[in-house]
Amino acid sequence: MTLSYNKLWLSAKDYIIITLGLTMYSFGFCAFVLPEKVIIGGVTGFSTIVYFLTQNHLGYGVPVAVTAYAVNALLLAIAWRKVGKTFVIRTIFGATVLSLGIGFFQPFFHEPIVKGQDFMNVLIGAIMAGFGVGLTYIHNGSTGGTDIVAAIVSKKSNVSFGRMMIYIDMCIISSSYFIFHSIETTIYGVVFLFVVPMLADVIINTNRQAVQFTIISSHWKEIADAVLSKAHRGCTVLDGVGWYSKHEVKVLLVMCRRYESVTIFRIVKSIDEHAFIAQGLVNGVYGEGFDTIKLKMPKHPAADEALPSSRNRH
Repeated sequence: MTLSYNKLWLSAKDYIIITLGLTMYSFGFCAFVLPEKVIIGGVTGFSTIVYFLTQNHLGYGVPVAVTAYAVNALLLAIAWRKVGKTFVIRTIFGATVLSLGIGFFQPFFHEPIVKGQDFMNVLIGAIMAGFGVGLTYIHNGSTGGTDIVAAIVSKKSNVSFGRMMIYIDMCIISSSYFIFHSIETTIYGVVFLFVVPMLADVIINTNRQAVQFTIISSHWKEIADAVLSKAHRGCTVLDGVGWYSKHEVKVLLVMCRRYESVTIFRIVKSIDEHAFIAQGLVNGVYGEGFDTIKLKMPKHPAADEALPSSRNRH
């Protein structure tokens, strides 16, 4: 019962934060980027092209949210058997939230918020979008659009997922030149394209970043006890040999969050100021006391054969 409750809470938490992230993306795009007539990548960028083309030729621009949702629905209808059930569900949710957010915010912002600062507006919009995308990806969300196209194409070719997304986005952004005949807005679109994933990576890695300490000291017992009692982190004790001295040594391996690293360092130095300490960043630690692996791994048939039946366990 507790396990089911925990899974339900984790899933609900994921969807809440995905909603927050995509709302932030929607606001940044509608308030800062769209009024500058900058075309970005993805289905949102393609929908922006449709909006301005219909506005210029028909006198009425088809809302970005309407086109984006229609294109996402079409792509999912084509790809749902190829990309997996979980991906489809998360993408439907993400595309719905993003379209609703853009549809809500777009009517409120017809002029740039910061007057005469085109680049600043695009940069602020990219920062908000990148932060929102980072939150979305941390919690297994998807914005849909070119994620779907890239997932399909990368399954059928040797081109990587990330590279395929860049190719598609660059084609969409480059086409903006033929609409506005402005190299400046095209460059702004490229800036947006590179700032968003860079900031998203920072958000993702900051959330998962940990520090690994390798400690060699003759006072290893005191250090291990202090780390456990004061920093509330476990230690792994390894046997080693110092090849210069040819003496056997004990090596402590300690994992902690980045913000805890100063505490660990001070504990070691307070006990043995001559201790050998190697400190390195780790981008992902999974297990007790750290992050939880949220992916459902398929069970290998051989695993069942290798395990003894419950009747044979003693």
